Amino acid sequence: MIHKYNLLERFLFPAVFLNKEMLRSSLQGKTILITGASSGIGEQLAYLLKDIHVQMILVARREEKLLSMKDEIEAAAAKVSVFGADLRNKAEMEDLLAFIHKLPDGLDLVVNNAGLSIRRSIFHSLDRYHDFTRTMAINYFAPVQLLLSVIPLLEKKQGQIINVSTINVMLQPFPNWAAYQASKSAFDTWFRSAAPELHARGISTTSIYLPLVKTPMILPTTAYEKMPAMCPNHVAKIICKTIYTKRKRYQPWWVIFGQLASVFCRGILERVIEISLSKRGK
Repeated sequence: MIHKYNLLERFLFPAVFLNKEMLRSSLQGKTILITGASSGIGEQLAYLLKDIHVQMILVARREEKLLSMKDEIEAAAAKVSVFGADLRNKAEMEDLLAFIHKLPDGLDLVVNNAGLSIRRSIFHSLDRYHDFTRTMAINYFAPVQLLLSVIPLLEKKQGQIINVSTINVMLQPFPNWAAYQASKSAFDTWFRSAAPELHARGISTTSIYLPLVKTPMILPTTAYEKMPAMCPNHVAKIICKTIYTKRKRYQPWWVIFGQLASVFCRGILERVIEISLSKRGK
């Protein structure tokens, strides 16, 4: 699905020039693993690569959706292997890793895109410890386990890891985002910490910090309906460009202003919350 930008969104999210020949040259004959591939960014990325002779391994919980994507993509040039798995499930993760290690041509590229977002007040989470365990499971523990297993494969092919992250990790922590922001920040820190060691072994790393994106993950939050948001297809083009440029980091041009605003707004929010709670206490 391609989201048509309004005037503000066109200003915030400038168009990406994608050199398709350079992309094709960089990926020809390679094997790519995409997690969270059944919708949103992962789905759009898979479709963008369909005209290139690559082997894609598409991973998501909705296997039936992946199978329909496989039929459409293989009508073009790419080959697709589908793996239905919930990466929070130990047995399913182990099955996926076993499958990857049996690939005859190894692994060249991992796009870590699977994730879970939760926006909830801490006072609405007092009996919902699972909010924190499940976000950490998919946003932190799953990609760590996956990468620890496949790093030797990537080293052999001098491959690349692309992590789809969020600008939230670059901002001051905000109320209602404790579970999500903590889990995404945890993996971002892990990935940036590991990056110099990976580079020394010939593995490229890319961190892509995104604002709001029009994916199914944001649908439960009605407050997002009228907010500026990136199109998943736009993000997929950004990912494709980092494949051949090997750019280490992408972030919106305006994120520095967002960082300053987050510091200012956090103080206001804290004061509003304090006033609200004090009134309830009277």
